[in-house]
Amino acid sequence: MEKIPIIKVGDTLLVSIQTDLQDQVAMTMQTDLLGRIEQTSARGVIIDISVVDIVDSFLGRVLSDTASMARIMNAVVVVVGIQPSVAITLVELGLELKQIPTALNVERGLQLLRERIAWEDHAVADGAESRELGREEERARNGHG
Repeated sequence: MEKIPIIKVGDTLLVSIQTDLQDQVAMTMQTDLLGRIEQTSARGVIIDISVVDIVDSFLGRVLSDTASMARIMNAVVVVVGIQPSVAITLVELGLELKQIPTALNVERGLQLLRERIAWEDHAVADGAESRELGREEERARNGHG
């Protein structure tokens, strides 16, 4: 059975789909990718579908589910290289990949990925700071500050 290569570049995994995906290959890619995220603690994933000509509802759902699963594992997924025909098909099927960031090519995808990860790291730091401020306020209210 054909396998989709998953390449680690820094803290990012690059999944370059170089063929039209059959259902079983797509499911194997999903399982392999989640395993690689676990093994490498990757923070970002680029899924390049620039040579994919046809997307059906199953593949659209696999991409969407894979991104959601990766998100739960603390990895941001960006899908790059969506061809116009694929975009039209996804919208017609009602699978607009709304929760998945997209970019025209790998270069822009990497830039978007870095921005998203930096934003999330900043948001986590702000949350920690807000929690700390909350504790300080609580201590002050309780007469411990």
